[in-house]
Amino acid sequence: MLRVEDLQIRRGRKTVLADVTLDLLPGEVLGVLGPNGAGKSTLLGALCGELHPAQGKVLLDQRPLTEWRGAQRAQRLAVLPQASTLDFAFRVEEVVGMGRLPHQTGRLRDDDIIEAALQAADIGHLSGRSYLALSGGERQRVHLARVLAQLWPGEAGQTLLLDEPTSMLDPLHQHTTLQAIRSFAKRGAAVLVVLHDLNLAARYCDRILLLVAGRPHAVDTPAQVMQPEPLKAVFGLDVLVQPHPERGHPLIIAR
Repeated sequence: MLRVEDLQIRRGRKTVLADVTLDLLPGEVLGVLGPNGAGKSTLLGALCGELHPAQGKVLLDQRPLTEWRGAQRAQRLAVLPQASTLDFAFRVEEVVGMGRLPHQTGRLRDDDIIEAALQAADIGHLSGRSYLALSGGERQRVHLARVLAQLWPGEAGQTLLLDEPTSMLDPLHQHTTLQAIRSFAKRGAAVLVVLHDLNLAARYCDRILLLVAGRPHAVDTPAQVMQPEPLKAVFGLDVLVQPHPERGHPLIIAR
C-alpha cells in the first residue's frame, strides 16, 4: 500500500503542493481531478519518487519510498506518465515486454503475461506491428499494457499510477481502458489515475480527490464529491448532477 503523510512539494520558494495525507487502498481506483495547474502531476511525481518532499513522507508498504531500490520497487510500483515516447521500431509486444524487465520469471512466463496484458488493454490485434507505425492513441494503449505487464496480475501490495491514460483516446477506448484499469484493481492492486473527464471519473473511480491550487479540496466517494458545490469551487463550473439512469453513479451536466 502507498501512503502519503502531510506531503508538501516546493519549487524554489513556491509551495506547489501541500497538506496531502492519503492512503491508496488495495482493490481501489482513486481518481485525482482538478483544473490545470492544480498539482495533479506534481502529486503523481511525488508518489513515484521523481519529486522529493520538502515536508512529509511517502511510504510504500510502510517503508519510506526512498528506501526502495531498483527492481524491488519496480515490482511493486508502476507509473504511466502523460507522455511516453520511444524512437525505435520495436514491435508492440517488445514494448509491452519492457514491463517485465524488473522480474526474473523466465521467457515462457513473460510471454504469457505479455499476451494477457495485450488482451487487457484491447491491443492484441496490434501484436507484430512496429510501435512507430501506430497512432498516438494506439501508442498510449501499448504503454498501458506495458505497466500492466510490469505488475501482472496485480495483487495487494502493488500500486499503479496513471497520469491521464485516456487523453488521446476515442470515446470507446476511453471506456475500455478504464474498464481494464478497474479489472486490474479488482485483483488487489491499488490504482491512482489522474483524469480530466468528470463523468469518466464518476463512473470508474471508487474515491475521488479534488485538488485546487495545490491543496486537497475533498476526498470521498463520487456520490459525495461530484456535487454542484465542490465542482463549482474547484472548476468554477456550474453543473447539474443527476443519477445515471442505469448505473446510478453521478452524471454531471454543464449548465
